[in-house]
Amino acid sequence: MMMKMMMNNACHTMSEGEILNDGQTRYPLLHAVLYGDRISTAKFSKRLSCAIRYLPLRVHFTYEYDTLKAVEKGITKDPTLVLDGEIFLEGLVQAETISEAFVKRLAERGSGDR
Repeated sequence: MMMKMMMNNACHTMSEGEILNDGQTRYPLLHAVLYGDRISTAKFSKRLSCAIRYLPLRVHFTYEYDTLKAVEKGITKDPTLVLDGEIFLEGLVQAETISEAFVKRLAERGSGDR
């Protein structure tokens, strides 16, 4: 239990199938697929966990390392984050860029619900 709480409060490389903020069931659940090689996707997922862990959302993580599958999805940069089926962020972007993109996404979702 303590380890699970630490993982939600500390920056870490996300595990396959892990849900960031999993205990916050009132938050919307987004599905994220990180495409790319193992090293760049690990770096990106750690940066991502740091950048968005305090936002009101949950993110379910999976990884795809198969280059052919990435090409089929139109992905051209390593790493690439696909969020709910759409290319969301490309390349190893800074944490501030990640935070801003997710805040914008939450704002768009909020205005779309009205």
